[in-house]
Amino acid sequence: MLMNAPATFIQSYIDDLNDALNQLKPGAALTRIQAAWLGTCLTGILLMNSLCWAKFERASLGDCKVAALSWVFRKASIPWEWLLRVSVVLILKRYGITEGVLAFDESDRARSKSTKRIYKVYKQKHKGSGGYVNGQTIVLLLLVTSSITVPVGFFFYMPDPALKQWDKEDKRRRAMLPHEIPGLLSP
Repeated sequence: MLMNAPATFIQSYIDDLNDALNQLKPGAALTRIQAAWLGTCLTGILLMNSLCWAKFERASLGDCKVAALSWVFRKASIPWEWLLRVSVVLILKRYGITEGVLAFDESDRARSKSTKRIYKVYKQKHKGSGGYVNGQTIVLLLLVTSSITVPVGFFFYMPDPALKQWDKEDKRRRAMLPHEIPGLLSP
C-alpha cells in the first residue's frame, strides 16, 4: 500500500479541524507542513493499523523519512490540547450528539524492568508473573453515547511517592503490638 497523499475524507477532516482551531483560538491553526504531517499520520494509522514511523516511511516508498516524521511530532509547536478539544466538538456536531455519560478507563502497561526514560513510569506488580516491572498507567476519559464512544481526555497516572511512603509506614505501625508503640501507655 502506498501513502502518497492523505485520503480524501482525512484531508476534509483536517481542513475542518483547521477552520475550527482558527475560530476557537485565532492563530492556533496548523501550518501547511503540520497539516500535511497530520494527514500523513492519520492515513498511515488507517492503512497500517499502527503508529510506527518506520512503517509510514516504507509505505510512502521513502517520501516520508522517519527522522522528519518524528521531528515534527517532538519539536513542532502543534496545539495538542486544542486539537483533541476541537476534534471532539467536530465529531459531536457531525453526528448530532447532544448527550452522553462520562466514564473513566484505566489500564496498566508493563514496559520493562530497567526502563527509566519513559514518561510517568513507576514500579508495578506484574499480574502475569507475580513479580514487578516498570510500567505506565494510562487513563482515558470517555464520552459514552447511544451511538458511539469518544475519547475526550487522556493522561498518565503516577502514584504520589509521599502517599506511598505514608501507606508503608501506616502498615508497619498497624502490624506492631500495642506495647511496642512508642508513647502508648498500657494499663
